[in-house]
Amino acid sequence: MRKGLVQVYTGDGKGKTTAAIGEALRARGRGYKVLLVQFLKGKKGSGEISILEELGVKVICKGKELGLSLNSIVEDERRTIREEWSNFLDKINEEVLAEGYDLLILDEINVACHYGLIDENKLLRFIKEKPDGLEMVLTGRYASPRLMKTAHLVSEIKKIKHPYDEGIKAREGIEF
Repeated sequence: MRKGLVQVYTGDGKGKTTAAIGEALRARGRGYKVLLVQFLKGKKGSGEISILEELGVKVICKGKELGLSLNSIVEDERRTIREEWSNFLDKINEEVLAEGYDLLILDEINVACHYGLIDENKLLRFIKEKPDGLEMVLTGRYASPRLMKTAHLVSEIKKIKHPYDEGIKAREGIEF
């Protein structure tokens, strides 16, 4: 049995989710079973979701239905979301164990932890207790030092220049 590692893609540059999706494609190309969980995103509006599902990647999106505006979440809302997402993390763990996934991608989970929507201690336990053969990829800005220390691979994607800085909005088929 191969050993599954933990990878973190973080930083303020564009390409963290894209790198994780590349991992998903590579794994599916080798016949591995892949689960992609996207926090803070919804299925509508993401161009990659339908093709990933066609290729046999299971995709679960969590957060868009809450209408989250990260800067305006009050503490009561944060507490409610933290409890719900804590239970959701348990459900992901149950699904990983029941379905025997080889690759689990937790997209934007670093951001969810940073804003207190996921308990980082619970996430770190989740990682520590994962099945030996499960590869995990965690994406998003703001990966904590503890999370980076736990990971086997950490890549920081740094923004040098971005069209958004010049007023160019996200483009369908390129950024989403």
